[in-house]
Amino acid sequence: MRVTKFTHSCLRVEGSGVLVVDPGEFSESSALDGADAVLITHEHADHLDVAAVTAAVAARPNLRIFAHEAVLPLLSGVAEATTSVAVGEEFQAAGFHIKAYGGQHAIIHPYVPVFANLGFLITGDGTNLYHPGDSFALPDQPVETLFAPLNAPWTTIAGSLEFVRAVKPGRAFALHDGLLNERGSAIYGKHLESYSDTSYRQVAPGTVLD
Repeated sequence: MRVTKFTHSCLRVEGSGVLVVDPGEFSESSALDGADAVLITHEHADHLDVAAVTAAVAARPNLRIFAHEAVLPLLSGVAEATTSVAVGEEFQAAGFHIKAYGGQHAIIHPYVPVFANLGFLITGDGTNLYHPGDSFALPDQPVETLFAPLNAPWTTIAGSLEFVRAVKPGRAFALHDGLLNERGSAIYGKHLESYSDTSYRQVAPGTVLD
């Protein structure tokens, strides 16, 4: 399993096929080049660039998109490429085994609407990774590589740290980090490096993780 971290919350996972998670408007559209399948955790623009995904389907008509049913109306222009996914569902995409978790976006504030959100555990080549989207939904099995949200309107560094410690992954990398400057990343990262009980790193966009 070859993983490339793109800006903010986008991952490109390569094995026998190419799987892209959360190609949002903050991320590079090149993440979608040659993709066989796309997973969308939720509808927010930093996780779903509708124009980029639509263009990717036009370029590769066999591309499949998997998302919660609440997301699908945004992709009505490529409805034939979409598949609804429910919490707890397991399926195959781009040669990987996927299981969906959670169901709800983390609460920002009682005044702010709550959206659907799915975390995805992706398994292949004898290992796995977990992308929680905008949530701290816990998977029900061991995780080798965790992508942990570092900064968001809905969390604090305390929440991120507790999430990593609860999952107990073999290693962790920063996710949802496109809203931080270098100073904030260094401060937040220091806590995760010191107290998460696992190997933690924030990597630059385009970094390949084997």
